[in-house]
Amino acid sequence: MPLPSPRSVRLALILGATALSTIPAFAQDTLLQPIIVEGEGGAISGGVGYSVGSTATGLKSGAPITEVPMTVNTITRQELIDRAPLQVESALAYTPGVVAPAWGGDDRYDQFSVRGFDLGVNGLFRDGLINKSQSYTAFKVNPYMLQRIDVLKGPASVPYGSNDVAGLVNMITKRPTFEHLGEARVSYGSHDTAEVSADWGDVNADKTLSWRLTGLKRDGSNDVSPSEDDADLLALGVTWAPTAATSITFLGHYQKDDLTPSNSIPVAGVDYGAEFGDLPFSFLDQQSPWNKFETEQASIGWEAEHDLNAGITLRQNFRYARQTTDFQHMYYSGMTATPGVMNYAAFAGDQKVNYWALDNQAEIRGRIGASDHTLTVGADMTRQRKDGALGLDYYPIAIADPSYDFEITEPPLFANSDTKTDVEEKGIYVQDHIRFGNGVTVTAGLRRSWIDNQTFNRQPSGTGVAYAQQKDTATTGMLGATWDLGNGFIPYASYGESFTTNIGQTFGGSQFEPTEGSQFEAGLRYAPAGSQLQLSAAVFSIDKTNVLTTDPINAAFQVQTGKVRHQGLELEARGNITDRWSVTAGYTYIDAEIRSSNSGDQGNEPAMVPDHIASVWSTYAFGGAAEGFTLGGGLRYVGETWAESSNSRSVDSYVLADAMARYTWGDNTVALNVNNLFDKDYFAHCSFAGWGCGKADGREVALTLSRAF
Repeated sequence: MPLPSPRSVRLALILGATALSTIPAFAQDTLLQPIIVEGEGGAISGGVGYSVGSTATGLKSGAPITEVPMTVNTITRQELIDRAPLQVESALAYTPGVVAPAWGGDDRYDQFSVRGFDLGVNGLFRDGLINKSQSYTAFKVNPYMLQRIDVLKGPASVPYGSNDVAGLVNMITKRPTFEHLGEARVSYGSHDTAEVSADWGDVNADKTLSWRLTGLKRDGSNDVSPSEDDADLLALGVTWAPTAATSITFLGHYQKDDLTPSNSIPVAGVDYGAEFGDLPFSFLDQQSPWNKFETEQASIGWEAEHDLNAGITLRQNFRYARQTTDFQHMYYSGMTATPGVMNYAAFAGDQKVNYWALDNQAEIRGRIGASDHTLTVGADMTRQRKDGALGLDYYPIAIADPSYDFEITEPPLFANSDTKTDVEEKGIYVQDHIRFGNGVTVTAGLRRSWIDNQTFNRQPSGTGVAYAQQKDTATTGMLGATWDLGNGFIPYASYGESFTTNIGQTFGGSQFEPTEGSQFEAGLRYAPAGSQLQLSAAVFSIDKTNVLTTDPINAAFQVQTGKVRHQGLELEARGNITDRWSVTAGYTYIDAEIRSSNSGDQGNEPAMVPDHIASVWSTYAFGGAAEGFTLGGGLRYVGETWAESSNSRSVDSYVLADAMARYTWGDNTVALNVNNLFDKDYFAHCSFAGWGCGKADGREVALTLSRAF
């Protein structure tokens, strides 16, 4: 696997030195602040119950959530324990404004939408560094290796670079805790799925070295036959903190998954003529035995922090990751020209993907007049490489006698599919978080980014070329403020900008410019002192421009005249009502409109955007004679959506119920988790008429026995 080039490393060091040269003189008069390696109140901790006090996602320096002028939703460690999700997308299901899964039953990826924008697998970060996909390879994370998930709403390009205007999901890896911990689990559930896992950590005598080892093995399937849902995971974390001013945490993991591709189906009377009748259930709940999706990934990195002197902290975060993906997928791809005959595509690929990400930060704390400043200056770099080839072939299947019982040969490569792509992004950023004595905080940030995208095509044909390069630059900013009124009420407002790179050219040969986004958000939080319950309300207006749309003259190409606007309201209640009763509830209203397009759909609603999203989840731990017994459950509602931007086909709304029960005695716990309690059969999404719909997962039940040691 390629390592960072010497030129890239030199540039990172130069940018880091440049950042340090901006340190202002006011930092000399501040007091040394202790490093919090981990703890219930830390900015990356798992929280207390369903409550968290601070975040390192909204502001990389870490700050109370009430001082972040944008919406930050958190899935705490206790929520992960209570709901026991098998996928990250399942962990996001009760987050306001999030639809997960966005594409139905597809175990290969963690896919979701935020405030109506489909982020797919491109809005995922882990420990503040990219964890994005390349082509058909995604670095899927097993939730068992996580202690917390943050969802930052709105533009985040200032601290994180190229990213969608809707926001990002930052997954926080389990790390050493400087205390002993131990857990062993066995689980058995639906479709003969069996799992064993363990999480063990300890610390040396003088508490300068701590470690944590997390492992899991699963052998199972899902409600499509035949299918696989197998996983192997081993994650290791080691923290060395020789002094109160210095710490470094090494994080590494190995993961192997054998998963199941998605399964779209056509609908009688919409995708094909009703006279051919419905497809039999025996076929709808099957997939081709040729299908497979096998991945193997590994990563290694570190998080280093040092208090240089009073008021100045240096940080460096780094991760290198690689993944190989071998997949075959026979899927429905529309109807053939022959009435009553479906067209199935045999799609296959073999890819190798790696990335490395480096983020250097200098945090300077000081006072100017009546204001306290936390200034973060940073220089970061990422490099992603994808190398592989894709093949495609087609097979007819008759509706009257549907079957996968036929021989499938290795599909031939299609044009321009055997490629190697390198994407490198460099950026410098500065963000100042200012606290005033009257309860007001102001956050301002600015970033400059440079992106270089190169593609090497081993089989150019038609419009393909052997080598293509695209370079983009972007400057983005943000400004926001919060005001603690002293009675628990904290209003806030912000404006932020984002950019994402578009690869390719127009018919005239001009390179696509980055898609740009901006958001205005205003909100009100209610967080009374001494309470672990927080209420919040936010209104937002998001504009996305330079969106790619079909060229009206040359339909095989695209132009950048698209613009969409999403406006809405978001409500959340989260936390611990009492020591025994926890709740998270949310509601989102989205008014989405296509403002400009060449496709004749201006004024319509974009696809896959529900007007209403609502959810509530709650748990209660009993006392007295029922001490140790906990019950929980929740409801999720996703409103009706359009299948495509012409607004000619709709997808019905749905309501899902989930439940859990747990009993703990001594060091032992037994837990029962049920997702989609009533086994509701529904479509998560549909495509243009003729192209079918994606079914979502049915009921999933798991019984888990665990023991602390």
